[in-house]
Amino acid sequence: MRVEIDGRAAAADELRFPALVNYGHFTSMQVRQRAVRGLGLHLRRLEAATRELFGTGLDEDRVRHCIRHALTEGVSDATVRVTVFRADPGRGPSVLVSVRAPVTAADLPQRLEPVVYQRPLAHLKHTGTFAQIHYGVLAERNGFDDALLTSDDGTVLETTTANIGCCQEQAIIWPDAPALHGITRQLLERSLPGAGLATRRGAVRLGDLTSFRAVFLANSLGIVPVGQVGEHILPADPQLMRTLADSYQSIPWDPV
Repeated sequence: MRVEIDGRAAAADELRFPALVNYGHFTSMQVRQRAVRGLGLHLRRLEAATRELFGTGLDEDRVRHCIRHALTEGVSDATVRVTVFRADPGRGPSVLVSVRAPVTAADLPQRLEPVVYQRPLAHLKHTGTFAQIHYGVLAERNGFDDALLTSDDGTVLETTTANIGCCQEQAIIWPDAPALHGITRQLLERSLPGAGLATRRGAVRLGDLTSFRAVFLANSLGIVPVGQVGEHILPADPQLMRTLADSYQSIPWDPV
């Protein structure tokens, strides 16, 4: 892993604040050949969250420069996380970029364990991730791949790291509930109508999941089907998943 702050190797003193004070936001992206799907959406996410949390904007060119600098010569494929924090209230926010090995989506349908939990400020990809990690770890201990977050009444929200989509006839339904409006979800909302699939928000409850043609997860790693939620096995639709995958693969890569 490589970690830089504001375009230079991070010193121990500079890492002390983000290590001890859990206030900031981030975005994660997969880089291939020094390009990213939906880079503009990632940059707009960072700018909007910086304005909301710190009351100031964030220059997109500055972020791109920090990403390019952290991708040292010879590194063209990677997982990149950009975190924005402010150690000194009297100064502007800092941009921390971490680079590690590239990751791809899971090969097998995912098994999700429902848990009652809603992320605070769910529209933000913020650094307050303790509960998400905790419930994800518990789900793995119980033989699942991840946790599915729900409200008290069984309304489906999101997983710990992904949006969840449900196919009903020729439409993709995203839960109309507090959740992150993920970058991959936004890209699919743009591309799927060209594949004959409308997208919309709608009420989704745990008991509804077995009635859909298929259920899938979408995040920066890509798209993967959901095969089980709790004790319930969900329908599989390989043709639909191919359509989703083809639509996602057709999205162009933006040079960093």
